[in-house]
Amino acid sequence: MPKKRSGGGLTGTQQAAKFLGVSALAGVVLAGIAIPGAGVLGLAAKGTVDGFDEIPANMKTPPLSQRTNILDAEGGLIATVYSRDRKVVPLTAISPYMQKAIVAIEDSRFFEHGAIDVKGILRAVNRNAQEGGAAQGASTLTQQYVKNVFVEEAGDDPTKVAEAQQKSLGRKVRELKYAIQVEEELGKKKILENYLNITFFGQQAYGIESASQRYFSKPARDLTLAESALLAGLVQSPSRYDPVNDTEEATKRRNTVLQRMAEVKDISQAEADAAKATPIKLKVTKPKNGCITAVSGAGFFCDYVRAVFLSNPVFGKTREERAKVWNRGGLTVRTTLDPQSQESVNASIKDHVNQDDKVATAVTLVQPGTGRILAMGQSKPYGFGTNETQINFSVDKRMGGSSFGFPTGSTFKPFVAAAAIEQGVSPGKVYASPHDMPYPSPVQSCSDTPWINTGDQVENESESEVGPYALREAMAKSVNTYFVEMISDIGLCPVTTMAKKLGVIPANGEKLKEVPSIALGTEGMSPLTMANAYATFANRGTYCTPVAIESITDPHGKAIAVPKSRCDRVMSEKTADTINTLLRGVVDSGTGAQAGLSDRDSAGKTGTTDSRYNAWFVGYTPNMAGATWVGSGGAKQISMENIYIGGQYYEKVYGGGVPGPIWRDAVSGALAGREVMQFVTVPLPESPDPAGGSKGKGKNKGKKHKPGRGDDKPGRGGTGGDTGGTDSGGADGGGDGGITFPDLPTDPGLIGGTP
Repeated sequence: MPKKRSGGGLTGTQQAAKFLGVSALAGVVLAGIAIPGAGVLGLAAKGTVDGFDEIPANMKTPPLSQRTNILDAEGGLIATVYSRDRKVVPLTAISPYMQKAIVAIEDSRFFEHGAIDVKGILRAVNRNAQEGGAAQGASTLTQQYVKNVFVEEAGDDPTKVAEAQQKSLGRKVRELKYAIQVEEELGKKKILENYLNITFFGQQAYGIESASQRYFSKPARDLTLAESALLAGLVQSPSRYDPVNDTEEATKRRNTVLQRMAEVKDISQAEADAAKATPIKLKVTKPKNGCITAVSGAGFFCDYVRAVFLSNPVFGKTREERAKVWNRGGLTVRTTLDPQSQESVNASIKDHVNQDDKVATAVTLVQPGTGRILAMGQSKPYGFGTNETQINFSVDKRMGGSSFGFPTGSTFKPFVAAAAIEQGVSPGKVYASPHDMPYPSPVQSCSDTPWINTGDQVENESESEVGPYALREAMAKSVNTYFVEMISDIGLCPVTTMAKKLGVIPANGEKLKEVPSIALGTEGMSPLTMANAYATFANRGTYCTPVAIESITDPHGKAIAVPKSRCDRVMSEKTADTINTLLRGVVDSGTGAQAGLSDRDSAGKTGTTDSRYNAWFVGYTPNMAGATWVGSGGAKQISMENIYIGGQYYEKVYGGGVPGPIWRDAVSGALAGREVMQFVTVPLPESPDPAGGSKGKGKNKGKKHKPGRGDDKPGRGGTGGDTGGTDSGGADGGGDGGITFPDLPTDPGLIGGTP
């Protein structure tokens, strides 16, 4: 009578023994021909396993996770990313030594038995029964492959991985049934190939090709006898026999494999002895995974591509589904990144701003008419060290950017002008534009409740900026009071509606506040948002959503659908042409003179916020648009006065004085050798003669908001200077040491803004 466990029933070992005994008596050939039902085996008892016949007949084999290659627009490699570092190769690309070594040490009778090695099981059961434990296993190489499939399917879920590896009779029986199926469907050679591609070899290397590259920096087809034996020995315990950390243990294990190969006649004893005498010689290639490995300063663009994949429903209904596809990898992602443009952005940033400066810069270039992102770079590199960051200053919070973006200052004014012109306001419209004045009140909003001023004032940068002005001169000089009068004239709703059509949404994802101060750039935006909005002017009024992915193919070379740019007309061609004419004046003789291009048409707008915490230049040509931001990349806001940036001293930083030249050099190099195009322009009325109009100062009543004063020194910021915006809403993170900072509050009471 068999001995029973406490509580009734046989032990796991005894059940296995009974399983084998009953099967043998029934005359069943266990090597993959037939298995009796659960009732005969006594396996349906509570706490053991589901009925054998109830186990699904077909094992679902998930695709193996592999590396994903991210390429630029010309096919150059930007970065390699993966959940598991693996490259699947055919058996013909694996050294014969490696094939023999793994079989010899893991399952020397692999080519002789079926899915189940009856002799091996009997030997293991007998040995384990004698020693009262699990001293010896009996899994065939096929069963090990099946177990690895379960682990692969579990992914990175620790609970599922533990379930896939649990030492239970139930799991073993499932392995047995699926092993039979696999042997029937694949055959020995294919099983061996799959096993060598799925197995973990330590040091983050999955599959023999990655392992060969990791330890010896060579393809698996070139592995020698000694190298093959070393890698085959790792499978049993990759950490214990790791040759990088313990050469002595790794050598012992390698020699065990070599001796076993000699015993099964795969090699001669002389060959084994010669290989044993060979010292282990590694040529380790460290893992290169993720966007931190990106070339040409494209780490942030690489991270943006990943964010697009994980957030876009084109790649799966839920984020979980999309993440599963991304982590499985094996994709070839061709992006819109233009190598010439990216190199030009990098060079310009390096020339103007140092990595260890107190402030940072970010530059993004896009293509009008297509939405293609051509370049994306910043002065604080992608990384975890000092003066590095993982915050992408160029994009919105949901895509890996700062929590609030950066107040844009006067770069918002063209949106006000476009809204007004679309409402029928003439570019010749004259406003009194005093040096300072209370915000007009009330101002109509999109709701029934108008905005009411509680005492806030607005003033121009220079005391000499006194109207009346028409739009042309007001835009060139970036006259605050003009645009405040304009927005109060047409109401807030046309402006916020126009901004929304242009994709101008605050970086934190919230709606634009319906307050007149938005005309002066109080809301935090990202450079990508601003560059793409200005690209609409270049495209004569048609807005195109930004895109970063050109195409994707799966591991089998099959194309995967990707999101396409959607283009919609958001203003008339005449309105866009009018804005283009106005903004040409900004770079010809206005606050953006230092940003103008000498060899082609260009247009743009400067912007600097209160206390000079942020400075912008957003500009474009007919075939390229870009935004440059300079400011505080961390929680601590830096006032850009009496400051060194890029080794140059600045008494005061203006949008035209630092961001402007960065933009100019970046765009000049990006367009070098490319088509020269011209804007369609329209005639604009001049401002009235100030001698005949009102130019007195408004009365100072209520709370007064004072932006910094400008100066007209060459190299310090163009005509009239520029300040304004809000002194909050900077990025979180990105400061020295890669520190992540808490979110910064935005104070709605802070207003202002000039160019």
